[in-house]
Amino acid sequence: MPRIYIHPFAVPPEAIDVLGHVNNLEYLRWMQDAATAHSAAQGWTLDRYLELGAGWFVRSHAIRYLRPAFAGDPIALATWVAGFDRRTSPRKYLFWRESDRKVVAQAETVWAFVDFRTGRGVAIPPEVATAFDVVPADEDPLDALRAGAAGG
Repeated sequence: MPRIYIHPFAVPPEAIDVLGHVNNLEYLRWMQDAATAHSAAQGWTLDRYLELGAGWFVRSHAIRYLRPAFAGDPIALATWVAGFDRRTSPRKYLFWRESDRKVVAQAETVWAFVDFRTGRGVAIPPEVATAFDVVPADEDPLDALRAGAAGG
């Protein structure tokens, strides 16, 4: 079960905007896909959250774009859980272009744990929190990418 989940993919042509690089909405889609895949790898699939009657909703996103990405670029998207409090959890993301070993973007999503029936925030159950190892702020996720660690 990977602490830092690596989600490799090639930028598809349909992700490109009129300026010739990746549209910013695609980064959000990829972040959600990687978070969902990481959760499933830790044993928390959508079906399991549905059985529980609660799951993660986005409270906020922050993305820092460092360089453009283009169609066909090989990207490794690393994601990890950066902490937990009673009802929320920040998740970090790092987009790494494998061809030139450059960071394309860095991001964070704050996820809130929500009761599906009421739509209200609830405490994160211990069985959910313990399924994910928190990666400390002083740990460099680039080490996992440089080592070619695969999680996805």
